[in-house]
Amino acid sequence: MKVVILAGGFGTRISEESHLRPKPMIEIGNMPMLWHIMKTYSNYGLNEFIICLGYKGYMIKEYFANYFLHLSDVTIDIANNNIDIHRSNAENWKITLVDTGVGTQTGGRIKRIHKYLANDKVFCLTYGDGVTNVNINELIQYHESQNKLATLTAVQPPGRYGSINIDNDKVESFKEKQRGDGGWISGGYFVVSTKAIDYITDDTTIWEKEPLEELANSDNLAAFKHSGFWYAMDTLRDKIYLNDLWEKNEAPWRVWES
Repeated sequence: MKVVILAGGFGTRISEESHLRPKPMIEIGNMPMLWHIMKTYSNYGLNEFIICLGYKGYMIKEYFANYFLHLSDVTIDIANNNIDIHRSNAENWKITLVDTGVGTQTGGRIKRIHKYLANDKVFCLTYGDGVTNVNINELIQYHESQNKLATLTAVQPPGRYGSINIDNDKVESFKEKQRGDGGWISGGYFVVSTKAIDYITDDTTIWEKEPLEELANSDNLAAFKHSGFWYAMDTLRDKIYLNDLWEKNEAPWRVWES
């Protein structure tokens, strides 16, 4: 099964970083967010990726074109224009990088890569800015059991702030960030039938609006509830938080080492 990753947006809410690089290339623990997402899928045996490029997409192409150089010991013989790779830790990935347009909306990007799914009935789909410890195999099995055209992973995002208990103007205790209001939201990490692409009109279609709404209205959208870790990197504060988890060896999405 192929994995489609939407990696073409402008990332305006984290403009401190995204003015230099695409949002999925912002680093967590010295590796791009995109790498973390791909490692999660690879942990479950999914190693074929289609990445939808847009804003500064050439940077993602250059990164993977030089992937061996990033992760290997090399000797560079400048006089003879030769590079010897001595040690490689490269993953068993096959990556198709597709320019889906700078201004194309999320649905339009999916429609543009339809031809690369010509031999597939089902594919995984996610965004290039969210990490999770969802069990991808269980998600796929759940989708297959529901007989729907699409399944989304429903998550309960954490609250933005911690809380304090106050008694007679005295702080009694602090509480870590709790879950938000208890409501469920879409965390991405979809499993989608290629037939669902027919619900997308053109480049202006936003996947999260008309297609998903129409799928829901026609009883073709299932929700896989995930109560574990999920976090989207929308702001610089989110990047700092995720980096802190990684550096402390407390990153729940690091499932490939568990």
